[in-house]
Amino acid sequence: MRDDPTFVEHIQRELRDVHWPGPEEIRARARRRSQRRIVVATVVLALAGVSAAAVAAPRKSPSPALPAASASPTRHEISTDALLQPADLTQQVAPPSYPWQLSQSGLGEPVRLDNLLAECRTSQGLSLGWPMSIVSRSQTLLRQHPPGPRTEGDALVAQDLYRLTPEAATQLFAGLDDLIAPCAEWRSVGQLDTAGVLSTVEAVHRWAVTQRGFAGDDAAILRDSLTAARDVKTGQTDGDDPPPILLAVVRVGDTVSVLRLGYDGTEAELRQLAVAAAARMCAAANPAC
Repeated sequence: MRDDPTFVEHIQRELRDVHWPGPEEIRARARRRSQRRIVVATVVLALAGVSAAAVAAPRKSPSPALPAASASPTRHEISTDALLQPADLTQQVAPPSYPWQLSQSGLGEPVRLDNLLAECRTSQGLSLGWPMSIVSRSQTLLRQHPPGPRTEGDALVAQDLYRLTPEAATQLFAGLDDLIAPCAEWRSVGQLDTAGVLSTVEAVHRWAVTQRGFAGDDAAILRDSLTAARDVKTGQTDGDDPPPILLAVVRVGDTVSVLRLGYDGTEAELRQLAVAAAARMCAAANPAC
């Protein structure tokens, strides 16, 4: 849902020198993506027209019985009620800080776990392995901020919520270990620009599933324990190893949510948010909770 960052941006993130786009830029990107999705929207219209086409076609057999009036309708769109709400972060955000909520929706998006995990797989000639969703909704909760440039530290949590086919949602978790296995110890190499001086640097990433089955119908926490960027030529590193990259993946019925915390988030806080997210996802899941 978001544009892939470059390797340089990954290294800069490790050195805590990446600036997040401001709300205006995020909304501009959302508008550009919405224009591209107009074409994709015809798929939904085609699905909606299946029953009408069946009625128009000649039949020799009687029409099938309609479902009972008491049957629960299948939900397709994802409402904002199914996303984490600012109140879910109250134990992590001291008043009077209150988060801003930026969101967008999409059609036919891949269930993207992490850009670095994607880079690890493609660098080894492997497919991404992301399943495709039917519909999706994304949001980023930001701290209130005075006018001026925003930094990555303003982000509290980013959430992508997807609706998949039930089979694809279940298979995502069944294949999670195989998905990250090639990245259990991955050495990334690239160029770092420091004040106009280019240098070749490397970092080692170690991906692992650290927790499972703690929320919803299924859940997992993925952690990337990475080393500080090291200059390949001089062997020097800049500072200590950065905090691990953490993300949680939660499934409720046919919906899957991917959660990422800001810099100061802990694994315990991420787990707590994943439990809250699973409860919210009941508003969109099939079958209903």
